[in-house]
Amino acid sequence: MATSTVWALLSLTFVTWVSTIAIKGPRGGVDPLTGERPLRQEFSVFKDSGPAFDLYILSFRHFMQRNQSSLLSYYQVSGIHGYPYRSWDGVDGSYDAGYCTHGSLLFPPWHRPYLALFEQILWNNAQHIARRYPPSQRRQYQEAAKTLRIPYWDWALSPAMPDLTNIRWITINAPYGPCNVSNPLYEYTFHPQPAAADFPPEVSLSEYHHSVRYPDAAGNSQPELSNRQLVANGQSLHILTYQLITEQSDYGPFSNDANGSDSRYRSLESIHDAVHVMVGNGGHMSFIPYSTFDPIFWLHHANVDRLFAIWQAVYPDSYAMSQVSDFGTFTNAPGLLETVNTPLTPFHSDEDGTLYTSETARSTRTFGYTYPEIIDWNVNSSQLAVNVRTRLNALYNPIGNLTRSPLKKRGKVAAKYPNAADHQWFVNIRVDKSAISSSFFIHFFLGFIPASPQTWSFAPTLVASHSVLAPSSPISRSGSVTSYGQIPLTHALLSSPAISRLEPDIVVPFLTRELSWRIQKLDDSVVDVEDVPSLRLYVAGQQVRQCDRADEFPEYGPVIAYRSITRGKGGCLGEEDTL
Repeated sequence: MATSTVWALLSLTFVTWVSTIAIKGPRGGVDPLTGERPLRQEFSVFKDSGPAFDLYILSFRHFMQRNQSSLLSYYQVSGIHGYPYRSWDGVDGSYDAGYCTHGSLLFPPWHRPYLALFEQILWNNAQHIARRYPPSQRRQYQEAAKTLRIPYWDWALSPAMPDLTNIRWITINAPYGPCNVSNPLYEYTFHPQPAAADFPPEVSLSEYHHSVRYPDAAGNSQPELSNRQLVANGQSLHILTYQLITEQSDYGPFSNDANGSDSRYRSLESIHDAVHVMVGNGGHMSFIPYSTFDPIFWLHHANVDRLFAIWQAVYPDSYAMSQVSDFGTFTNAPGLLETVNTPLTPFHSDEDGTLYTSETARSTRTFGYTYPEIIDWNVNSSQLAVNVRTRLNALYNPIGNLTRSPLKKRGKVAAKYPNAADHQWFVNIRVDKSAISSSFFIHFFLGFIPASPQTWSFAPTLVASHSVLAPSSPISRSGSVTSYGQIPLTHALLSSPAISRLEPDIVVPFLTRELSWRIQKLDDSVVDVEDVPSLRLYVAGQQVRQCDRADEFPEYGPVIAYRSITRGKGGCLGEEDTL
């Protein structure tokens, strides 16, 4: 055999031996015998953790400062989700999209190893940084580094973004002493600015040198306006989150907004979409291919993963999946039949190139973390479900298990806790995700609509805004994909002096007279409802029997559609339309 041929074969062999990045999550603090492992904490708790928070900020900064050409740089890890549509860790694709899965059964499990990769990088950074502290502090910081996990932002309880995510400078204790440093939670600055091949110039965000939230005309972030939108929708997020987990035991409609298999249109993905759009509002978070470059993405998605984990603990046997995905990804063609064994590209579980699937990424134990509600060691699955239901009720429906008295006897208490009401009212919405060329809002009002569209997102008569997060990919199986969502009405009804009780004879005529809606792009321009022919919406209600015990969920009655409320209005469900 010729020498050149031998070297060619050796070179080929060497290439095939190149290992992949094994995503295991942090292993520090994990007891392999019992399964006990550190908690991801809510940000309002985590920010006061001292050494752990210092290490988190420093590790995040180090991650962002890494050369963008590195596979494990913030730029390339963020780019897995969307732009620049490149192969990562040797997993090639041929479609004009990112790897992320949306409108898909894979939406919750795909983001789990993604978050674990992010957490693993920060944890590794923290180990090195902790060793640099002076001897008097080193042990304390090394212990904190060992159990460091990323925090989550529970927008269902605290809808405004955490204060520390919206300041440019932050004070921490570094190895060289207390100091002010640029805040990695505020923005990511590109270094260098991505080329046109990475960020298409026809997209306005490609012009920004850093991530932005609700940008003004000059490209400056306006987080105070993002927060006004979030707070205006706070009760809606609260209600949707609790009722999704307590009522929806079927994984399909729970997981994604393209699975409207019943009359309960809420899903984890549709709630998640609302936070994306309201935080970004024309900034990076409101465009899926760019969203990961905003560092608040990781706080947001840690909470999405937490809600997924809570749902799994409550319904441990409800994970069966089979759904055709209308949208493609970088590696998956549109029309793919997705199952529990579909690879979650590009995430490897070992150095030999084995890709995670929804089955192998099913448990948080695999990645070395859990959440405060899910202490799953030394208990069986039944007791764990009891414990999780108790914690969820305490967070999102604290008085629902204390009284079964009629709503009219609860008065103002029920207005503060709409999940405790004996009757729930809501708007079900379905619309093509690509109905408009970008993300958009459908605002719902009770009563007067302000003349200025710039104020609609936080108007006093706003009930809530349905947010449609534009698809990450222009490729789809049919050219259009219907998304499903829901807007709660109960909290607004309870706050109205015109509503003495929530029975249909009172509510139906009131909503017929007062409920209206408008469609708006993120640049505040108004879209005529008639220009969105795919929109179909209707009002529905259901009776609810509140629980008798702290570890029980409410019992929800059948959903009843009241077509007469929206009849004759643009976008309403026609008499010939199915629910």
